[in-house]
Amino acid sequence: MPITLLDGILIGFTLVSAMLAMVRGFSREVLSVASWVAAAAAAYFFYPAILPYVSPHIDNAKIAMGVSAAIVFFVALIVVTVITMKLADFIIDSRIGALDRTLGFLYGAARGILVVAVALMFFNWLVGDNPPVWVKEAKSRPLLENIGTRIEAMLPADAENSILKHLKPGTGPDNAAPDSTAPDNGGGNDDDNNGGGGNDTAPSGQTNG
Repeated sequence: MPITLLDGILIGFTLVSAMLAMVRGFSREVLSVASWVAAAAAAYFFYPAILPYVSPHIDNAKIAMGVSAAIVFFVALIVVTVITMKLADFIIDSRIGALDRTLGFLYGAARGILVVAVALMFFNWLVGDNPPVWVKEAKSRPLLENIGTRIEAMLPADAENSILKHLKPGTGPDNAAPDSTAPDNGGGNDDDNNGGGGNDTAPSGQTNG
């Protein structure tokens, strides 16, 4: 079976990713990812501190929240990146620099395969059950689809609903609204009971008369 376009894409992308990671070094690649994760975490937890300064200038609450999160994200990313770059340069220049570059090559190769596997997942979702020949007959298709299946298994079943729930801060109060009406209904029932009690006393008064 000849090598198809998908196989060529996998080989080329994996080699480019591996070579770039080898030049940069394993520590720099890992710390780079850690910088983005740290910046995202900072944006998630600290954007409320910036929101009061942004809200007066933006009427839309969601846009104001997004701008606040973006400000925190980019500031944190710059600060963390400067720190991690200095640390990575120190590791590469040390005695373990050769090992760091070797691990970087392996990391880059794994990253390239993972990216192509995720891309194939979306491609299969778009084309459905009839993929083109260069995908159907690719030698790398079983490997990539196996990786994609494992990735799907790690995702939560209701990932979309969970994300939408976090993006809608008014969901909680809306759900609590029916509970606030419960005392009113109870009060209405008490009034009806009191009214019923008055009707009960009327016959007794007539009897006394």
